[in-house]
Amino acid sequence: MEYKQFINGAWVDASDGGAWQVLNPATEEVVAEVPYCHSGADAQQAISAAAAAFPAWRNTNAFQRAQLLKKVAEQIRKNASEYGRVTTQESGKPFVEAKGEWIVAADLFEWFAEEAKRSYGTVIPSGRNNKRMSVIWQPVGVVGVITAWNFPVWNLARAWGAALAAGCCIVAKPSEYTPMTAMILADIIDKQGFPAGVVNLVSGDAAAIGDALMDALEVRKVHFVGSTRVGKLLLDKASHTNTRLSLELGGNAPVLVFPGIDIEKVAASAVAAKFRNCGQVCVSPQRFLVHQDIYDAFSRAVAGFTANYKIGNGLEEGVQVGPLINRKQQQHVAALVETAVGSGAGLLTGGEVPDWLPKGYFYRPTVLGGIDEKSPVFSQEAFGPVLQMTPFDTFDKAVALANATEYGLAAYVWTNDLHTAIHAGEALEFGIVGINEWTPHATEAPFGGWKQSGQGSELGHDGIFEYMEKKLISIGGL
Repeated sequence: MEYKQFINGAWVDASDGGAWQVLNPATEEVVAEVPYCHSGADAQQAISAAAAAFPAWRNTNAFQRAQLLKKVAEQIRKNASEYGRVTTQESGKPFVEAKGEWIVAADLFEWFAEEAKRSYGTVIPSGRNNKRMSVIWQPVGVVGVITAWNFPVWNLARAWGAALAAGCCIVAKPSEYTPMTAMILADIIDKQGFPAGVVNLVSGDAAAIGDALMDALEVRKVHFVGSTRVGKLLLDKASHTNTRLSLELGGNAPVLVFPGIDIEKVAASAVAAKFRNCGQVCVSPQRFLVHQDIYDAFSRAVAGFTANYKIGNGLEEGVQVGPLINRKQQQHVAALVETAVGSGAGLLTGGEVPDWLPKGYFYRPTVLGGIDEKSPVFSQEAFGPVLQMTPFDTFDKAVALANATEYGLAAYVWTNDLHTAIHAGEALEFGIVGINEWTPHATEAPFGGWKQSGQGSELGHDGIFEYMEKKLISIGGL
């Protein structure tokens, strides 16, 4: 396929002739050249197309929308390997992870296809005999979707699936680092018979497109996945237009590790969870708070497993950790590690750019020990292959350290004590808490953060209602 913008049912170049070279972060080679509009002009065109398509799309019934969404899911499952290779080329993640992400995307489209049929309203008993009241849900309207590069299709699918199921039209802006995955998804949707203008995809300057979406009165909601800094900018802009927002922002997930666990087993699973997608995961376990009684043994086990991880091009057999997305992110991770070690942290393994991989944005999986809570690596989101450990002595101290962050997306607890599990789960100030597991998030479960990690709750039964408005219909004089 040609990798272009998709506006009002047509594949188009940027109106100003701009282009962007997509690089493979493992090789630094150009994978493709895609349109890149430097202004908000193409976004305005897409908004107009979505607004024009909305009246007819909102009047399709839930079963009609569900049928189309299920066809999208079916197409993805048939070709997940093909799509996964493209995702690996532009994101760098191992192929098995990229393919798996496409499979989960199919699950999301199927889930919201079914939820469209279950967006039930309610009948309210009235205090007056001549009055009847009911509540119905209706689509919010045109939705802007701005997503990050770390999960190029999952980030899209959970917003696109829910919005389309609700009866909304979309104007999407994927990351310039991973636009090809988004263009593939738009092509899949196009071929399933969705009306022109229901789904639009623009590629270009993030600030210009963001301004166009936030300024347009036709856009009733914007879904954003990205940094807390940009999320706050969108909040400021939303105050002028009263645009609804759902925001998934940064994370700095703590992991509380208590005595009594199987140290080797938990250490092995911790390493796998930490270095998934090279640590570029918003819910990635980052700050390991380990009880002092098992700290030394756990540290040795984690370092041993990490040192044996295979790093390289995600399309190569057996690779477990790919590159970071770009040079800037590679330098950010290196600087954090250098600062931590310079401040007295112990470097247990890694901590360098691998000299056997001269091309690409690689950084060896790294384990740091003895991290002080005042260290930048403790307070900042590394978003890279850095596993850090801090010892604690009491339950209260562990919870205090865990909550000592502006973020509140995900947290993890490992314990064989029921009391510890219950009290920790309730005391942690995070929207998602996994106890004795690394994947508490699921298609069928709510996903959202507290504090500076965002607002709104995606996925699960309630996810579709993020894209709908509640309406009271009251009939009097009966």
